[in-house]
Amino acid sequence: MTHAPSKPVPTEPMSFEQFIEWLDEDTHAEWVEGRVLLKMPVSVKHQESSSILHAMLRAWIDYHQLGKVYTAPLQVKLTLPDGSQRSREPDLVVVLHDRLAQLTEQYFDGAPNLIVEILSPSTRAVDRGEKFVEYEAAGVPEYWIVDPEREYAEFWQLDETGVYRAAFAGSAGVYRSREVAGLWLQVEWLWSQPSLLEVLQAWGLR
Repeated sequence: MTHAPSKPVPTEPMSFEQFIEWLDEDTHAEWVEGRVLLKMPVSVKHQESSSILHAMLRAWIDYHQLGKVYTAPLQVKLTLPDGSQRSREPDLVVVLHDRLAQLTEQYFDGAPNLIVEILSPSTRAVDRGEKFVEYEAAGVPEYWIVDPEREYAEFWQLDETGVYRAAFAGSAGVYRSREVAGLWLQVEWLWSQPSLLEVLQAWGLR
């Protein structure tokens, strides 16, 4: 997967519409306060965690016909309470049937049901800082932060006041999603890299 843009990176502020027009399928970037921010290449551990988690989420959601699962690059355009906007490119995005209408041809407009960010050393501060605040403020119901280097994951859920509360944090144990009906996973699966068949058997789907 290449993260290098195929054309010059804009140095001047641009509108969201200009940003979407500038993007191409080979460029991984985000749009924050009118500026284009390139995303760095990811590690092998990042790719492995992303692959198994995407396979698990897609298997569960497809089997139960709950919606769609997307991997980067899918732009998510967020509107914050102060009216400001930014476009992020999460590692994984879950869109259930109640929000599928918010998908456009090129991006998702609003807060998806679930966002997953898989940390790399270069993204740890942003994913646990700026993006945490943005996803909470924009009303993303669940935010999963997966750190494959440290083998540690945090699962956050919005409470009734719109504030993230930690539903689970650790390296092992069972996490049960509130947003994705019936979904549970052994957190250690994110590090042990089981086959999808093993996961499906644990779920009773095979």
